[in-house]
Amino acid sequence: MAFQKIKKDPYEALRYKEFNTFLLVRFAMVFAWSMQFIIIEWQVYSITRDPLSLGLIGLMEVIPAVSMALFAGHMVDQKEKKGMLLKCILAFSIISFGLFLLTWPAVIGDISTQTVLYSIYALVFLGGLVRAFLGPTIFSLLSLIVPKKVYPNAATWSSSVWQIGSVVGPAVAGFSITLIGVHWSLCTVFACSVLALFALSQIQKKPILNPKIGEPVMQSLSEGIKFVFNNKTVLGAITLDMVAVLFGGAVALLPVFAQDILKVGPEGFGFLRAAPAVGAFLTMLVTAYVPLSKNAGMKLLAAIFAFGLSIITFGLSTIFWVSLLALFLSGVFDGISVVIRQTILQLKTPDHMRGRVSAVNSMFVGSSNELGAFESGLTAKLMGTVTAVVFGGSMTLLVVLITGFSSKSFRNLDLTKDLEAHEKE
Repeated sequence: MAFQKIKKDPYEALRYKEFNTFLLVRFAMVFAWSMQFIIIEWQVYSITRDPLSLGLIGLMEVIPAVSMALFAGHMVDQKEKKGMLLKCILAFSIISFGLFLLTWPAVIGDISTQTVLYSIYALVFLGGLVRAFLGPTIFSLLSLIVPKKVYPNAATWSSSVWQIGSVVGPAVAGFSITLIGVHWSLCTVFACSVLALFALSQIQKKPILNPKIGEPVMQSLSEGIKFVFNNKTVLGAITLDMVAVLFGGAVALLPVFAQDILKVGPEGFGFLRAAPAVGAFLTMLVTAYVPLSKNAGMKLLAAIFAFGLSIITFGLSTIFWVSLLALFLSGVFDGISVVIRQTILQLKTPDHMRGRVSAVNSMFVGSSNELGAFESGLTAKLMGTVTAVVFGGSMTLLVVLITGFSSKSFRNLDLTKDLEAHEKE
């Protein structure tokens, strides 16, 4: 059977050369973006000592990312994907180089602290514009690199690489700040973007599969939104993960925990950021060998529920090793959630709508990381840091319970037949 075939070859997608190159590009960009975000968080909190300022970083990125997402999805479906990705990476490189120059000691000495702070916010805002296009472009390009029968395995590897990059980047940032400082750490970010550009040059241009080239923007956007909201499986997966990330964004407050609660400094900050990375790496290994398609709905609910428990444990802990363990487990369960959700999106989305569906997904889930950072910063300001983290984890548990009890179809979601159907194509 097809399901058995997938189990026997966990490296099926890796047998395609361009897919391996694609993974390198994706890892380099996720690693660079995540590393940059954490370095900025550390620098801004060091300047302001105000947790709300951490939330404002997320807000500055999420405003353009959300406001431009639907238009970006339309453009991605209309354009050649490699060319779009090239433009996104070039724009990110310019922004990262700008941050590198902005944190140059000689520059900092010549301008006021407030000017540095506002300039950082401005560059983060521009990064949000870039990210609106980056997510839909990568999602669409993946489907053009491997055949449909390989989508589930490719989604597992791609999601795992994203998960690892998103936590290894911040972990390396923590250590890098200690070893070489903020300024040269941002130089490392710029170097990663250059590596991504070089790797992308090894991927060939792809055909445009959208039969409605030149379709009016509003009509195109309307079609994408209707598809997502009429497909209960896609909508349920996106919404559930969005809420979990939104309320479970405790990692945005890690500089506060490292400096003021656990008192472990930048070295401990690096370890705290590394803990989810280890969990994500184990998730990659396990999900490559053990497909999550069977009983996918229950597995997704269970993973997000366990993620919420991990966040609550982290928030209540005042012991360093307990905090490390809680973050490790949060990485494991968040990784499972990401793999299942990406598999659902790849299997359920038509080729000609991938840009728009991914754009809606980025509005719901991708941007919820930054909204989660703002929510965490704001609630930390109002409730206190520990209370804010526990509140976020508790809200995650509540949403999972409501979804589980109210949606029988989601509880019974099983992707095995979808895999077998694609295997026959």
